[in-house]
Amino acid sequence: RVQLVESGGGAAQAGGSLRLTCVASGYTYCMGWFRQAPGKEREGVATIYVGDGSTHYADSVKGRFTISPDFVKNMLHLNINRLNPEDTGMYYCAADGVLPASYCSSNLLPARDFTYWGQGAQVTVSS
Repeated sequence: RVQLVESGGGAAQAGGSLRLTCVASGYTYCMGWFRQAPGKEREGVATIYVGDGSTHYADSVKGRFTISPDFVKNMLHLNINRLNPEDTGMYYCAADGVLPASYCSSNLLPARDFTYWGQGAQVTVSS
């Protein structure tokens, strides 16, 4: 079992930046960041196949969000730039170790594909 712990959330002004960090208790090759706004379904923000660094982003965050792993520290970062109020929500780190590598690297994966989840980090953006 892999445990995930997020940090780095908080309040920010529109146009600002935040960096979220997920610490994993073990190695998994398929990871991602998801977010959930009040009253809405959890949506994929970015996913990565660590094996070859393939990344995929939701259209709403392309060019503003960057997902990146830290292999040495078993961490996964999400750099968020040019924040806007629509980015407000709970951000979750997710991981899975049984998905086929070809599938993990192919596209932005849905939440249902991931086995392990963190507790979430709140991001609140004011205009």
